[in-house]
Amino acid sequence: MSQTIRRSGNEAAESHDISGKGLKTGQLGLLAVVVLGISTIAPAYTLTGALGPTVNEVGLQLPVIFLIGFIPMILVSLAYRELNADSPDSGTTFTWVTKAFGPWVGWMGGWGLLAANIIVLSNLAGVAVDFFYLFLAQATGSPELADLASNKLLNVATCFVFVALAVWVSYRGLHTTKIVQYGLVGFQLLVLGMFVAMAFANWSTSETAVPFSWDWFDVTKIETFGQIAAGISLSIFVYWGWDVCLTVNEETANGKKTAGLAGTLTAVIVLGIYLLVTIATLMFAGVGDTGIGLNNEENHANVFTALASPVMGPFAILMSLAVLSSSAASLQSTFTSPSRSLLAMAHYGALPERFSHMSKKFSTPGFATIAAGVLSAGFYAVMHVISENVLNDTILALGLMICFYYGLTAIACVWYFRNSVFSSARNFFLRLVCPLIGGVGLFVVFLQTAVDSWAPEFGSGSEVFGVGLVFVLGIGILALGAVVMLIMSRVRPGFFRGETIRKDTPALVVPE
Repeated sequence: MSQTIRRSGNEAAESHDISGKGLKTGQLGLLAVVVLGISTIAPAYTLTGALGPTVNEVGLQLPVIFLIGFIPMILVSLAYRELNADSPDSGTTFTWVTKAFGPWVGWMGGWGLLAANIIVLSNLAGVAVDFFYLFLAQATGSPELADLASNKLLNVATCFVFVALAVWVSYRGLHTTKIVQYGLVGFQLLVLGMFVAMAFANWSTSETAVPFSWDWFDVTKIETFGQIAAGISLSIFVYWGWDVCLTVNEETANGKKTAGLAGTLTAVIVLGIYLLVTIATLMFAGVGDTGIGLNNEENHANVFTALASPVMGPFAILMSLAVLSSSAASLQSTFTSPSRSLLAMAHYGALPERFSHMSKKFSTPGFATIAAGVLSAGFYAVMHVISENVLNDTILALGLMICFYYGLTAIACVWYFRNSVFSSARNFFLRLVCPLIGGVGLFVVFLQTAVDSWAPEFGSGSEVFGVGLVFVLGIGILALGAVVMLIMSRVRPGFFRGETIRKDTPALVVPE
């Protein structure tokens, strides 16, 4: 096998045929990686954007949908742990799917991961802008300041500022990122705890109050499978981001074990947060289509904007700050994933070598970080022009991307370990049963959502030549990836001939 070896940074890899990428090892422990995972998921941000659209699909069955959506997440996280323990690499999906199915499928897996991150970065920036101006309005007592977010030019310009700040912190490396995230994540969780406590304490005083019922956990009360698929797709969005814990495996102490454990712990912790917030919100706001009801379309984009004052009274400004800090924190931490994915793809020759450029001062993928920022800011600007509800449409499109690359990674786990799945009961469940159920389940949701999203009325109602915008974004971006892949196969043929990475390529050694 003809293979180009790069000797940069990771001395532990020098005796192997697969080399380090120049990333600084041992920077993060278990707590730091879990905080990074929670930050990327951003509970306050994801809930304010996803509660409304999900309730619109499934009504009071919101808690059971979040539980069902969690099942494929935990099953896929187990697949990630197995793959990471065997072949720790910052390329994650790209690297593992390439080793399992070859360069062509692996490239598309990497593209799906990149597309999901670019989409969510634009969404994060949009929420940060909305709550920035809402916070200014509340802090100054000038309600008209909140309306500035509706000015498209000012909105996009403010978005660019947030993205630039996030790129700057990310460029400086994980040590700076860790310090920022401890503060922002801690504040976010504290405010969500206050919101839940106040909602439970005062729910009976709300005009839209609904008493708690165990029927909310009965999936049979959802009328159609299409509603279940759409609800799961949206709930998958709120869990997405734990895989960033695996992306930093080369920079984590004992990354083979710590990164995988952190990903699973993050998903479980976030499930607990979501169930508490969801039940409290349903009890206080109900699912009506007027006032603070969760089915009021005016509340769908930012549910906490409508609920903060009724629930928290004079402390409502803290919720605005929490969502702002949540989206800003996630905007910053999410850059970790695409920058390292771009780095890995370039390192193995699947993208132009420029993307593998490392900052000498900070040991970060500098060019890839800046490129991710430019792409996400540009995507947001375009979406803000063509979509009537940019947040809702990008969330739905993101669900398609997540189902695609998570599902592909899970199936890759089954195929990669196919020769060892019957060697023990542990391997049978963790390398075959769990990944297979999780992967197939996600692909079923992907296909159902793709079919439904063809209709223009799916999502915000925006369309392109009579086709729903969500379908155009989700499937169109994957089709674009196939085109770019064909171009790269001509420009960088070595990777596609299996010269840089394939199944028998030795795993990167991550220092303990």
